Amino acid sequence: MKESNHIITTENVNFYYGDFKALQDITMGFEKNRVTALIGPSGCGKSTLLRLLNRMNDLIDGTRVEGKVLFEGADIYDPRVDPVDIRRRIGMVFQKPNPFPKSIFKNVAYGPRVNGVCRKRDLDALVEKSLLQASLWNEVKDILDRSAMTLSGGQQQRLCIARALAMKPDVLLMDEPTSALDPVSTAKIEELIEELKKDYTIIIVTHNMQQAARVSDCTGFFYLGRVIEYNRTDLLFTTPEKKQTEDYITGRFG
Repeated sequence: MKESNHIITTENVNFYYGDFKALQDITMGFEKNRVTALIGPSGCGKSTLLRLLNRMNDLIDGTRVEGKVLFEGADIYDPRVDPVDIRRRIGMVFQKPNPFPKSIFKNVAYGPRVNGVCRKRDLDALVEKSLLQASLWNEVKDILDRSAMTLSGGQQQRLCIARALAMKPDVLLMDEPTSALDPVSTAKIEELIEELKKDYTIIIVTHNMQQAARVSDCTGFFYLGRVIEYNRTDLLFTTPEKKQTEDYITGRFG
């Protein structure tokens, strides 16, 4: 993992919910155009770290960050940095599909419209491109005026991915993006992740170790708010360096 190729780096990051220290001394780098999976038992800090990377935790009262989170070399927690701009460049897809109660078209066009893209021709092109990237265009191109709420769970999740892509981010964060989906929809999202990494850096939190092994290039194993081991996925799963990692991936705990 060459440092020069890291698009996001965390340096000695600690994170607190009130007095509770949820993350301890997290130092890791995320490579450009790679998929990084974060694994570990519930409550170990994976999703907290993910939300830290685009300042989503700012929206929770009583939270505090120590250390640095560098995005393309600049600290995103510098007071001069606009968190809204960070969230545009580092998009997020959540565990449960959360489309807006609007049409399929308006879901994808919403962010670009807020950011000043108004011409119909530009919006049409952006919506089509985003839905194509999310492998959804062929299923919805004739029903763009229909409510997004009529789509299946898997389609709704791909719509949420298209909505994030419409903002032209550099990084896509995915928090358990398939945990609410059936196996067929899960397979489609996994294929999509493989395709998207050509253009985006993807960081995914997953409980599913098989999924981490299938989709990611690098994997970080978290336990009790710490990074226990962080390595290439093939090495972490076949020859883990730490006994805790081995115990977790072989099902001895967690």
